This record gives sequence, C-alpha cells and structure tokens, in this order.
Amino acid sequence: MSQAPTGNGATGAAQAAEPSPWNLPNALTVLRIALVPLFGWLLMRHGGEDAASRWWSWAVFSLAIATDRIDGDLARARGLVTTFGKVADPIADKALVGTGFVGLSVIGVIPWWVTVVVLVREAGITLMRFWVIRHGVMPASRGGKIKTFLQALALAILMLPLWTFPLAQLWEVLGWLVLAAAVVVTLATGIDYVVKALSLRRTSERAEMKRRRKAEGGR
Repeated sequence: MSQAPTGNGATGAAQAAEPSPWNLPNALTVLRIALVPLFGWLLMRHGGEDAASRWWSWAVFSLAIATDRIDGDLARARGLVTTFGKVADPIADKALVGTGFVGLSVIGVIPWWVTVVVLVREAGITLMRFWVIRHGVMPASRGGKIKTFLQALALAILMLPLWTFPLAQLWEVLGWLVLAAAVVVTLATGIDYVVKALSLRRTSERAEMKRRRKAEGGR
C-alpha cells in the first residue's frame, strides 16, 4: 500500500539535495592536493639541475592539471557538485600553481617579482570573495579561466629541462611569451574582480535593504 509523504520524508529529501562529499570528483581534488608536495620536491630537487627530476615534476604537474578538468566535468555531469568540492577545488588549483611559481623562482627560472605578483593577486581575490560573500557569489569569469590556462601552460613549458631540447632558446622564448601573457591577464582579471566586487557590494539586495533601513531610520 502506498503511503502519503510524511514530514520526515520531506526532511530527508531536503537533506539529500546535496550529494555525499564521498565521491570520485572530490577524491580527484584531494589527490591533486596530495600531489602538490611531491611536485614541489621534484621541481626543486638538486636545485632544479637534474633533468630527470624536472621531467618527473612535469609529469606530476600534468597529471594534477588533468584531474582538475576531469573532476569538474564529472561533478557537473553526474550531479555530484558539493560544498566541499566548491571550497577544495580552487584551493587545490592555487596550491598547485603557487607551488609551481615558487619552485621556479627558488631555482632561478622565474624572477621573484613575477611570483609575488601572481600570489598577491590570487590571495587578494580569494579574500575579496569572502569580503563580498554576504552580498553574493562571484563566479569564475572567462578571463579567470584564460588566466589559469596561461599560467599552467607557462609553468608546464618552463619547468621542463629546456637545456636538453633541440632549439632550446626557441622553447625558452615561447615559455617567456606565454608567461608574459599570463601576468598581463592575471593583473587585468584582478582589476576586473575588484570592480565587480565593489559593484556587487553597492547593488546587491542586501546593500539595498541596508540603504532602505537607513533611510527609514533617518525619517
């Protein structure tokens, strides 16, 4: 005999609205975080002068970047988007890319000022997202995705043992051109996020309610 829905059933349905965090996409995100220390160690091993270690660092970095694409596609396709994934995924990305920039600066491939610019921008935008979270969520923009792609591509080229390549200087120039483009897009998207954050704080429903209450209180 069929039963009418009960209050407990409705509560259960509400609780089941978000899937369990124990799923494959989140496992891939955790794997990406776990690969960060190994990647950093391989990249800086022997001062970055060991060609085999540099190749292995490239392989680990490439695997980690691949999991970034796969876990997002799986989560969306299978309806496995979770709060944990939303928080852990960008942390994993920033940890991986940040380690790449720091590592290449430590071994003298990338100037420290480039790494500082990238890290300050990433940390600043992350803090800004928390600053405006009560007014609304700032989704990743197309420019932000291009920025991430250019950063990853520049790192992938420059972490290779280019001195072992035919036409090594040409590869190095290519890496620097991509890095320059990444820095420009990093700064441009950072400014764009600041403008959007300030606009969101002025135009959100929460901001409008505060202005309305203030106006009513002044009467």
